[in-house]
Amino acid sequence: MESATHGGLGRNAGLFVDSLLNIGPDDVVMGCLPLFHAMGLTAGLNAAVLAGAMLTMMPRFDPRRALQIIERDAVTIFEGVPTMYSALLSVATEATPQATRTLRICASGGASLPVQVLTDFEKTFGCMILEGYGLSETSPVASFNHPDKPRKGGSIGTPVEGVQMRVVDEHGDEVARGEAGEIQIRGHNVMKGYWNLPEATAAAISPDGWFSTGDIGRIDEDGYYYIVDRKKELIIRGGYNIYPREIEEVLFEHPAVADAAVIAVPHESLGEEVGAAVVLKPDATAEPDQLREFVKARVAAYKYPRLVWFVDELPKGPTGNVLRRQVKPPQAKGP
Repeated sequence: MESATHGGLGRNAGLFVDSLLNIGPDDVVMGCLPLFHAMGLTAGLNAAVLAGAMLTMMPRFDPRRALQIIERDAVTIFEGVPTMYSALLSVATEATPQATRTLRICASGGASLPVQVLTDFEKTFGCMILEGYGLSETSPVASFNHPDKPRKGGSIGTPVEGVQMRVVDEHGDEVARGEAGEIQIRGHNVMKGYWNLPEATAAAISPDGWFSTGDIGRIDEDGYYYIVDRKKELIIRGGYNIYPREIEEVLFEHPAVADAAVIAVPHESLGEEVGAAVVLKPDATAEPDQLREFVKARVAAYKYPRLVWFVDELPKGPTGNVLRRQVKPPQAKGP
C-alpha cells in the first residue's frame, strides 16, 4: 500500500479542473472506474466535487448501459481505461445516433490505449480522447495530452504542471531521445513511500526524489512521452527483447480483432516464445495463420507471435485492465 499525500491528491484533482479537462459546474462526468482506483478517485470523484460538477456513476461497467447513461444524463466528460473504449466500440451500432451528442472530451488512463482503438472511437463517436499516464504512487497523473497543445496519438503527452519526468538506463543515466529506458518521475505528486516497507520505498525513490516506475518508455524530439511496456512483461526470445505492447498494437490494426494480449510462452531452446490470445469482433472470422502473417509482415522477423489462439474474453481486473499474467496458452504448440 502506497502513502500518497493529501497535497498530491488535491493538486492532481485541481489540474483536471483547471487545465487538463477544464471541468466546470455545468459538466457531467461519467464515473465508470471504481473509487478505490487512483484515477477514479482523483480525476472522477475529487475533481467533480472540486469543480461543483455532476458525477454520474455505474457500479459495474457495461458498454450498452454506459451509452444509455451518457444519453440519459447528458454526459460531457467520459473517463475510462482502454478496454472500456474497445467495449463501447463493440456495441456502437446499437446506440442511437444522439447517444453521445453531449460528449465534449474523453480521458484514458490505467493502461496504454491502442492507437487503432483511439482512431476508431473518435471516428465512430466524434469525441476526442486525451490519453494520460500515471500510477497510484503518483496521485496518479504525471503526464497528459494537454488540450491546449498538439496531441499525438499513441503518446501519453508531456509532464503536468509541477512534475518532472525522464527516461534512464539501468545505471540511472538519462538516455538519448528516441531510445527506450525506464521512466522516472519527480514532483508534488510522488508518494511518501510504501506503508511500513522502508526497503521497498528506498528501492523505488532515490535520495533526490526520483520515483522509478517500472515502465519502459521513450521521448520523441518534441518532448512527448510514449510507453513501450512494463519492465516485468518484457519477452526475451533467444536473446532478443520483445515488448508485448508493440505486437498488440499491430494486432489491433487487423479488422477482425477486438482485443488481444501478448505474453511470453516457455520454449525449450529459445527460453521464451511470443504468444497471442485474441478476441475476435462479433461475427468476424480469422484463422491463427492469417493473424500470424499479418503481424509478420509488419514487424521484425523475430517478433511476430508463433502461437496465436482465440478466446471469448481476456481476464480483466476490477478496473477493467487486461491481466496479462492470467492469460494462459493452450496446450498445443504453434509452428
